[in-house]
Amino acid sequence: MRRDLADLSAFVAVARLGSFRRAAAELGVTASALSHALRALEERLGVRLLNRTTRSVSLTEAGEQLYARLLPAFEDVATAVDGVNSFRDRPAGSVRINVPRLAAATVIAPMLARFTAEFPEVRLEVTVDDGVVNIVDGRYDAGIRFGEAVERDMIAVRVSPDQRFAVVGSPAYFEDRPKPISPQDLRHHPCIGFRLPTSGVLYRWELEKDGIAIEVAPAGAPILNDPELSIQAALDGVGLAFTGAGILAPYIEDGRLVQVLKDWCPPFPGFFLYYPSRRHTPAALRALITVLQGA
Repeated sequence: MRRDLADLSAFVAVARLGSFRRAAAELGVTASALSHALRALEERLGVRLLNRTTRSVSLTEAGEQLYARLLPAFEDVATAVDGVNSFRDRPAGSVRINVPRLAAATVIAPMLARFTAEFPEVRLEVTVDDGVVNIVDGRYDAGIRFGEAVERDMIAVRVSPDQRFAVVGSPAYFEDRPKPISPQDLRHHPCIGFRLPTSGVLYRWELEKDGIAIEVAPAGAPILNDPELSIQAALDGVGLAFTGAGILAPYIEDGRLVQVLKDWCPPFPGFFLYYPSRRHTPAALRALITVLQGA
Protein backbone atom coordinates (compact mmCIF):
# COMPACT_ATOMS: atom_id res chain seq x y z
CA MET A 1 0.00 0.00 0.00
CA ARG A 2 2.81 2.44 0.86
CA ARG A 3 4.42 1.82 -2.51
CA ASP A 4 1.11 2.36 -4.30
CA LEU A 5 0.56 5.68 -2.52
CA ALA A 6 4.05 6.90 -3.39
CA ASP A 7 3.64 5.92 -7.04
CA LEU A 8 0.15 7.43 -7.22
CA SER A 9 1.53 10.66 -5.78
CA ALA A 10 4.24 10.59 -8.44
CA PHE A 11 1.59 10.00 -11.13
CA VAL A 12 -0.42 13.01 -9.93
CA ALA A 13 2.71 15.19 -10.07
CA VAL A 14 3.54 14.12 -13.63
CA ALA A 15 -0.08 14.56 -14.76
CA ARG A 16 -0.31 18.00 -13.17
CA LEU A 17 2.98 19.32 -14.53
CA GLY A 18 2.97 17.46 -17.86
CA SER A 19 6.67 16.73 -17.52
CA PHE A 20 8.81 14.04 -15.90
CA ARG A 21 11.63 16.53 -15.47
CA ARG A 22 9.57 19.14 -13.64
CA ALA A 23 7.76 16.53 -11.56
CA ALA A 24 11.08 14.95 -10.60
CA ALA A 25 12.45 18.32 -9.53
CA GLU A 26 9.37 18.95 -7.40
CA LEU A 27 9.55 15.50 -5.78
CA GLY A 28 13.32 15.54 -5.32
CA VAL A 29 14.05 12.43 -7.42
CA THR A 30 15.61 11.79 -10.80
CA ALA A 31 13.51 11.78 -13.94
CA SER A 32 14.63 8.22 -14.75
CA ALA A 33 13.60 6.98 -11.30
CA LEU A 34 10.24 8.67 -11.69
CA SER A 35 9.71 7.13 -15.12
CA HIS A 36 10.56 3.70 -13.73
CA ALA A 37 8.07 4.14 -10.87
CA LEU A 38 5.31 5.12 -13.28
CA ARG A 39 5.99 2.12 -15.51
CA ALA A 40 5.84 -0.14 -12.48
CA LEU A 41 2.50 1.40 -11.50
CA GLU A 42 1.13 0.81 -14.99
CA GLU A 43 2.26 -2.81 -14.86
CA ARG A 44 0.58 -3.38 -11.50
CA LEU A 45 -2.65 -1.77 -12.73
CA GLY A 46 -2.47 -3.52 -16.08
CA VAL A 47 -3.26 -0.35 -18.04
CA ARG A 48 -1.27 2.45 -19.68
CA LEU A 49 -1.75 5.78 -17.94
CA LEU A 50 0.64 8.01 -19.89
CA ASN A 51 1.52 8.57 -23.53
CA ARG A 52 5.22 9.35 -23.72
CA THR A 53 7.21 10.96 -26.51
CA THR A 54 10.70 12.40 -26.50
CA ARG A 55 9.24 15.89 -25.93
CA SER A 56 5.95 15.52 -24.11
CA VAL A 57 3.81 13.51 -21.74
CA SER A 58 0.05 13.25 -22.01
CA LEU A 59 -2.64 11.26 -20.24
CA THR A 60 -4.43 8.34 -21.79
CA GLU A 61 -8.18 8.06 -21.27
CA ALA A 62 -7.55 5.77 -18.30
CA GLY A 63 -4.96 8.21 -16.98
CA GLU A 64 -7.37 11.14 -17.23
CA GLN A 65 -10.00 9.23 -15.30
CA LEU A 66 -7.55 8.20 -12.59
CA TYR A 67 -6.14 11.73 -12.30
CA ALA A 68 -9.62 13.22 -11.99
CA ARG A 69 -10.39 10.86 -9.11
CA LEU A 70 -7.03 11.20 -7.35
CA LEU A 71 -6.53 14.97 -7.51
CA PRO A 72 -9.31 15.93 -5.03
CA ALA A 73 -8.13 13.22 -2.63
CA PHE A 74 -4.53 14.42 -2.67
CA GLU A 75 -5.69 18.02 -2.27
CA ASP A 76 -7.71 16.97 0.78
CA VAL A 77 -4.61 15.29 2.20
CA ALA A 78 -2.54 18.45 1.62
CA THR A 79 -5.23 20.55 3.29
CA ALA A 80 -5.39 18.17 6.25
CA VAL A 81 -1.63 18.26 6.71
CA ASP A 82 -1.57 22.03 6.48
CA GLY A 83 -4.34 22.17 9.05
CA VAL A 84 -1.89 20.78 11.59
CA ASN A 85 -0.13 24.13 11.31
CA SER A 86 -2.86 25.57 13.53
CA PHE A 87 -1.32 23.61 16.40
CA ARG A 88 2.14 25.05 15.77
CA ASP A 89 3.48 28.21 17.31
CA ARG A 90 4.31 29.54 13.84
CA PRO A 91 3.00 28.84 10.31
CA ALA A 92 5.14 26.61 8.11
CA GLY A 93 5.05 25.22 4.61
CA SER A 94 5.23 26.78 1.17
CA VAL A 95 3.25 29.41 -0.73
CA ARG A 96 3.40 29.79 -4.52
CA ILE A 97 2.04 33.02 -5.99
CA ASN A 98 1.90 34.52 -9.47
CA VAL A 99 2.21 38.30 -9.83
CA PRO A 100 2.73 40.87 -12.61
CA ARG A 101 5.98 42.81 -12.69
CA LEU A 102 4.41 46.01 -11.42
CA ALA A 103 3.03 44.20 -8.34
CA ALA A 104 6.35 42.46 -7.81
CA ALA A 105 8.09 45.84 -7.61
CA THR A 106 5.50 47.77 -5.61
CA VAL A 107 3.76 45.12 -3.46
CA ILE A 108 6.06 42.11 -3.04
CA ALA A 109 9.56 43.63 -2.93
CA PRO A 110 8.83 46.09 -0.08
CA MET A 111 7.52 43.35 2.23
CA LEU A 112 9.95 40.48 1.51
CA ALA A 113 12.38 41.27 4.29
CA ARG A 114 9.63 41.57 6.88
CA PHE A 115 7.89 38.40 5.74
CA THR A 116 11.01 36.23 5.79
CA ALA A 117 11.98 37.62 9.20
CA GLU A 118 8.55 37.05 10.77
CA PHE A 119 7.84 33.69 9.13
CA PRO A 120 11.18 31.93 8.55
CA GLU A 121 9.51 28.52 8.27
CA VAL A 122 7.35 29.59 5.32
CA ARG A 123 8.92 29.21 1.91
CA LEU A 124 7.56 31.87 -0.45
CA GLU A 125 7.89 31.25 -4.18
CA VAL A 126 7.04 34.19 -6.44
CA THR A 127 6.60 33.82 -10.19
CA VAL A 128 6.63 37.16 -12.02
CA ASP A 129 4.41 36.98 -15.08
CA ASP A 130 2.51 39.75 -16.87
CA GLY A 131 0.34 37.25 -18.71
CA VAL A 132 -3.18 36.15 -17.78
CA VAL A 133 -2.59 33.07 -15.64
CA ASN A 134 -5.08 30.50 -14.35
CA ILE A 135 -3.70 30.00 -10.85
CA VAL A 136 -5.65 26.76 -10.37
CA ASP A 137 -4.25 25.14 -13.51
CA GLY A 138 -0.81 26.51 -12.66
CA ARG A 139 -1.00 25.05 -9.16
CA TYR A 140 -0.45 28.41 -7.50
CA ASP A 141 -1.81 29.09 -4.04
CA ALA A 142 -2.68 32.66 -4.98
CA GLY A 143 -2.15 35.44 -7.47
CA ILE A 144 -2.02 39.22 -7.44
CA ARG A 145 -3.73 41.33 -10.09
CA PHE A 146 -5.61 44.60 -10.40
CA GLY A 147 -9.04 44.26 -8.80
CA GLU A 148 -10.87 44.61 -12.10
CA ALA A 149 -8.98 41.60 -13.49
CA VAL A 150 -9.82 39.17 -10.67
CA GLU A 151 -12.42 36.53 -11.52
CA ARG A 152 -15.60 36.72 -9.48
CA ASP A 153 -15.40 33.16 -8.16
CA MET A 154 -12.15 33.97 -6.35
CA ILE A 155 -11.67 35.26 -2.82
CA ALA A 156 -9.99 38.67 -3.22
CA VAL A 157 -8.13 40.66 -0.57
CA ARG A 158 -6.90 44.20 -1.21
CA VAL A 159 -3.12 44.45 -0.77
CA SER A 160 -2.42 47.95 -2.08
CA PRO A 161 -4.03 51.38 -2.13
CA ASP A 162 -5.62 52.70 -5.29
CA GLN A 163 -3.22 52.96 -8.20
CA ARG A 164 -2.58 55.50 -10.94
CA PHE A 165 -0.77 55.49 -14.23
CA ALA A 166 1.52 58.33 -15.14
CA VAL A 167 2.84 59.94 -18.32
CA VAL A 168 6.49 60.90 -17.94
CA GLY A 169 9.45 62.23 -19.87
CA SER A 170 12.99 63.24 -18.97
CA PRO A 171 13.93 66.87 -18.20
CA ALA A 172 16.30 66.81 -21.19
CA TYR A 173 13.44 65.66 -23.42
CA PHE A 174 11.35 68.71 -22.46
CA GLU A 175 14.19 71.21 -22.93
CA ASP A 176 13.18 71.87 -26.52
CA ARG A 177 9.62 70.53 -26.50
CA PRO A 178 6.46 71.93 -24.87
CA LYS A 179 4.85 69.77 -22.22
CA PRO A 180 1.52 68.29 -23.30
CA ILE A 181 -1.46 69.79 -21.52
CA SER A 182 -4.15 67.65 -23.15
CA PRO A 183 -4.23 64.11 -24.60
CA GLN A 184 -4.49 65.61 -28.10
CA ASP A 185 -1.01 67.09 -27.62
CA LEU A 186 0.44 63.59 -27.46
CA ARG A 187 0.14 63.43 -31.25
CA HIS A 188 3.19 65.68 -31.37
CA HIS A 189 5.31 63.50 -29.07
CA PRO A 190 6.95 60.09 -29.56
CA CYS A 191 5.07 57.82 -27.17
CA ILE A 192 6.73 54.58 -26.07
CA GLY A 193 4.41 51.65 -26.78
CA PHE A 194 3.74 48.63 -24.57
CA ARG A 195 2.89 45.26 -26.11
CA LEU A 196 0.64 43.16 -23.85
CA PRO A 197 2.44 39.85 -23.27
CA THR A 198 -0.60 37.59 -23.42
CA SER A 199 -2.68 38.96 -26.28
CA GLY A 200 0.11 40.69 -28.17
CA VAL A 201 -2.10 43.77 -28.46
CA LEU A 202 -0.48 47.21 -28.39
CA TYR A 203 -1.81 48.82 -25.20
CA ARG A 204 -3.68 52.07 -25.76
CA TRP A 205 -3.06 54.73 -23.13
CA GLU A 206 -6.27 55.18 -21.14
CA LEU A 207 -6.78 58.76 -19.97
CA GLU A 208 -9.81 60.27 -18.24
CA LYS A 209 -10.90 63.63 -16.83
CA ASP A 210 -14.29 64.98 -15.77
CA GLY A 211 -16.05 61.92 -17.13
CA ILE A 212 -14.35 62.18 -20.53
CA ALA A 213 -12.37 59.05 -21.43
CA ILE A 214 -9.77 59.10 -24.20
CA GLU A 215 -7.60 56.30 -25.55
CA VAL A 216 -4.30 57.17 -27.18
CA ALA A 217 -2.50 54.79 -29.53
CA PRO A 218 1.23 55.34 -28.86
CA ALA A 219 3.29 56.12 -31.94
CA GLY A 220 6.64 57.49 -33.03
CA ALA A 221 8.73 55.57 -30.50
CA PRO A 222 9.81 51.95 -29.82
CA ILE A 223 7.29 49.31 -28.77
CA LEU A 224 8.43 47.40 -25.69
CA ASN A 225 6.95 44.78 -23.37
CA ASP A 226 8.85 45.52 -20.17
CA PRO A 227 8.00 48.42 -17.80
CA GLU A 228 11.61 48.82 -16.64
CA LEU A 229 12.79 49.08 -20.24
CA SER A 230 10.10 51.69 -20.91
CA ILE A 231 11.32 53.71 -17.94
CA GLN A 232 14.92 53.50 -19.11
CA ALA A 233 13.88 54.64 -22.58
CA ALA A 234 12.12 57.65 -21.04
CA LEU A 235 15.19 58.43 -18.91
CA ASP A 236 17.29 58.38 -22.07
CA GLY A 237 15.00 60.87 -23.80
CA VAL A 238 13.56 58.40 -26.33
CA GLY A 239 10.04 59.67 -25.71
CA LEU A 240 7.17 59.69 -23.24
CA ALA A 241 6.37 56.60 -21.19
CA PHE A 242 3.07 55.51 -19.64
CA THR A 243 3.21 53.08 -16.74
CA GLY A 244 2.35 52.67 -13.06
CA ALA A 245 2.90 55.78 -10.93
CA GLY A 246 4.07 53.60 -8.04
CA ILE A 247 7.08 52.26 -9.89
CA LEU A 248 7.77 55.74 -11.32
CA ALA A 249 7.60 57.53 -7.96
CA PRO A 250 11.35 57.46 -7.15
CA TYR A 251 12.23 58.87 -10.57
CA ILE A 252 9.63 61.63 -10.31
CA GLU A 253 10.58 62.55 -6.74
CA ASP A 254 14.28 62.99 -7.51
CA GLY A 255 13.62 64.87 -10.74
CA ARG A 256 14.94 62.27 -13.18
CA LEU A 257 11.50 62.14 -14.81
CA VAL A 258 8.84 64.82 -15.17
CA GLN A 259 5.18 63.88 -14.88
CA VAL A 260 2.68 65.46 -17.27
CA LEU A 261 -1.08 65.14 -17.79
CA LYS A 262 -1.47 64.23 -14.12
CA ASP A 263 -5.07 65.46 -14.10
CA TRP A 264 -5.83 62.97 -16.89
CA CYS A 265 -4.63 59.97 -14.83
CA PRO A 266 -7.30 59.30 -12.18
CA PRO A 267 -6.94 56.61 -9.49
CA PHE A 268 -8.40 53.14 -9.96
CA PRO A 269 -8.71 50.06 -7.69
CA GLY A 270 -5.28 48.73 -6.85
CA PHE A 271 -3.84 45.26 -6.45
CA PHE A 272 -5.70 42.37 -4.86
CA LEU A 273 -4.37 39.02 -3.76
CA TYR A 274 -6.82 36.34 -4.86
CA TYR A 275 -7.15 32.62 -4.30
CA PRO A 276 -9.74 29.87 -4.87
CA SER A 277 -12.53 29.43 -2.39
CA ARG A 278 -11.74 26.42 -0.25
CA ARG A 279 -12.75 24.95 3.08
CA HIS A 280 -9.41 25.68 4.66
CA THR A 281 -6.98 28.49 3.84
CA PRO A 282 -3.39 27.31 4.42
CA ALA A 283 -1.70 28.89 7.41
CA ALA A 284 1.26 29.96 5.28
CA LEU A 285 -1.07 31.83 2.90
CA ARG A 286 -2.83 33.48 5.84
CA ALA A 287 0.57 34.65 7.10
CA LEU A 288 1.34 36.19 3.70
CA ILE A 289 -2.01 37.99 3.64
CA THR A 290 -1.36 39.36 7.12
CA VAL A 291 1.95 40.89 6.07
CA LEU A 292 0.64 42.23 2.75
CA GLN A 293 -2.20 43.98 4.57
CA GLY A 294 0.27 45.50 6.99
CA ALA A 295 -1.36 43.97 10.06
